[in-house]
Amino acid sequence: MEWLGYLAATAIGISLGLIGGGGSILTVPVLVYLFGTDAITATSYSLFIVGATSLIGAIRNYRAGQVQIKVAAIFGITSVATVLIVRRLLLPTIPDILFASETFTLSKNTATLTLFAALMLAASLSMIRNRKPELQDHTQQYSYSHLLLYGIAIGLITGFLGAGGGFLLIPALVLVLKLPMKQAIGTSLLIIAMNSLIGFTGDLDKSDMDWQLLFTITALSITGLFVGAFLGQKISGQKLKKGFGWFVLIMGIYILVREFYSSLYL
Repeated sequence: MEWLGYLAATAIGISLGLIGGGGSILTVPVLVYLFGTDAITATSYSLFIVGATSLIGAIRNYRAGQVQIKVAAIFGITSVATVLIVRRLLLPTIPDILFASETFTLSKNTATLTLFAALMLAASLSMIRNRKPELQDHTQQYSYSHLLLYGIAIGLITGFLGAGGGFLLIPALVLVLKLPMKQAIGTSLLIIAMNSLIGFTGDLDKSDMDWQLLFTITALSITGLFVGAFLGQKISGQKLKKGFGWFVLIMGIYILVREFYSSLYL
């Protein structure tokens, strides 16, 4: 199954290059179901993979003048701090078994994957609907209070689940901060990179890191990013986004069903 995992890692990057997001939502399921990594370790690996790939994308967008550094910095105040608090202080306090009865047990791994599946369902619906936020006058002053609250929300998602949260970030940057779409995508990538990579530093004290696997998947994802950016010049990103949304929806349902039955004492 590892060859399928490597193929999926490349597809994650291709998705990011083609539609500007969505691919990172599959990183944890790929690590868990194709490489046999436990869910908590997978969220840690995902932080590095998503962060490194997003950083490359952010650099490409910055060179094109499509990154708002000031917005990313302000957003990062709360989002990065939240990620670190979650990874360093909250996650270690969560017991391995959250609930157990004669017929059902809820483990930390199962709860993580269930929450991740719920996030996948929300992301898939966002992609399937394929609605473009209405662009308004982006000369309006930034709403700092909304920005800080969104930072906490994204920090919680990234910290607990290892996901970038781009499907939430981009609408927030467009609707709350009135950024043009291209700048929202570029700025979102920088915020995701900061959150993920800094959050990953909170896990560096783990001695059982499989660095070879981590670097291999990251390299494949980054390669896929460039392939996707090239293909994006020839293929309609909006149609691909909707099709990818249906795939993520099916995967989210599969994870929910699988984890539910794995928790039952049959």
